[in-house]
Amino acid sequence: MSSLLRVRNSRRLPTQIMGLNLTNPVGLAAGLDKNAECVKPFADMGFGFVEVGTVTPRPQTGNPRPRLFRLSMVRAIINRMGFNNVGVDILLENLKRSGKPCVLGINIGKNKDTPDINAIDDYIVAMRAVYSAADYITVNISSPNTPGLRSLQESEKLEPLLARLQQERTILATYHGKHVPIALKIAPDLDEMQIARISRLVIEYGFDAIIATNTTVARPGLEAEPSAQEIGGLSGRPLRMPATEIIQRLAIYLHGKVPIIGVGGIANADDAWEKLIAGADAVQIYTAFIYEGPELISQIVNGLAKKVEDLSCTTLAEALEKARRNIRKY
Repeated sequence: MSSLLRVRNSRRLPTQIMGLNLTNPVGLAAGLDKNAECVKPFADMGFGFVEVGTVTPRPQTGNPRPRLFRLSMVRAIINRMGFNNVGVDILLENLKRSGKPCVLGINIGKNKDTPDINAIDDYIVAMRAVYSAADYITVNISSPNTPGLRSLQESEKLEPLLARLQQERTILATYHGKHVPIALKIAPDLDEMQIARISRLVIEYGFDAIIATNTTVARPGLEAEPSAQEIGGLSGRPLRMPATEIIQRLAIYLHGKVPIIGVGGIANADDAWEKLIAGADAVQIYTAFIYEGPELISQIVNGLAKKVEDLSCTTLAEALEKARRNIRKY
């Protein structure tokens, strides 16, 4: 317990992102607590923020089993869960019981049986439902396990989606008397043109963050892994560099106008620091947490605090500015 208390009380790591104040920049990625059943225990472990979901307007069972595979040799997971969740109404009931012990994100998606042409309607329904309960809302258009979902990243579909969500957020902000930030979660399997277009659109439509990245359909260097050919999204160590490269490209196109939450292959403080140096403002973990357990949180947070101290800085923001400046010199 003492290591968890040190996480919570670290003085060097308070982080502000999307107008929200985090005790530290290490969050739990969506997908683990799909139904918001364990928010308080995860907060007690030392996460600076917790993202629940993905939740859909209506309950759904997800894809047939088996749908989750460990690639233990490379500390990776392949999943094709398919947004299995209890639906937005029950998720909100669960949140009422647990409260919000830390900054809370709610990740929303569309139901599998909703026609692609009506996808926007599902996101609007979900946003309306969770708006008052969320500290921020993540729009998930990048899971590879719902047919057609990733096509929403294409500019001709993405622009009307972002425009409608921003319009709805304006209405909801007036109705509820508060501004809830919106983040867009994107895939790692994007080319340069797609990254540039997404960056332009999130700036144009006033989104508050990009979460980079979701799982990948690629299988980098996994030819020897027996389960590597399973259909689904790959997360964990093999995703570390591809996700970091996406963050680096986003940072160039976003010009500091939209913050980035870095996800993918983070297994220690050095990995988290790599994402932050690349341009992320905060990070999230999932797969390494499955393999290593709760102590991983204190290891990463305390490791980041040590990096701030080693740079003779008093805050993470100051340390990142200094470290990035030093890198640019070379």
